[in-house]
Amino acid sequence: MGMMGGGSMGLMGHMMAPGRIEGRIAFLKTELKITDAQQPLWNAFAEALRVNARGMSGMMGDMQDMMMMGAQGPAALPQRLELHERMLAARLDAVRRLKGALGPLYAAFDDAQKRTADQLLMPGPMGAM
Repeated sequence: MGMMGGGSMGLMGHMMAPGRIEGRIAFLKTELKITDAQQPLWNAFAEALRVNARGMSGMMGDMQDMMMMGAQGPAALPQRLELHERMLAARLDAVRRLKGALGPLYAAFDDAQKRTADQLLMPGPMGAM
């Protein structure tokens, strides 16, 4: 999760793509050793990851649309600012969604799970985890 780096999407962005999110969720569940008692909290967190992955896909589409406008000539500054504002708002929503789902789950973790989570669940750009 803290593996976002280099390039516009990086490894984490690629892993958080909607088509790959289920594999990432399965990996995290295994690494965190989610217990039966933690399962309902895990389900809420996993759903937040899914929603954010779908949202990231939409933002990538917005960025592509902006690039297409650039092919016809530079997009006007107000259009670029509008897109930037929408992307920042979506990012903030994604962070809040993850924070809300992670808080109760993290509180239910034992010390070993917390150490693993601290290493694996570092948010990256675009709300990726």
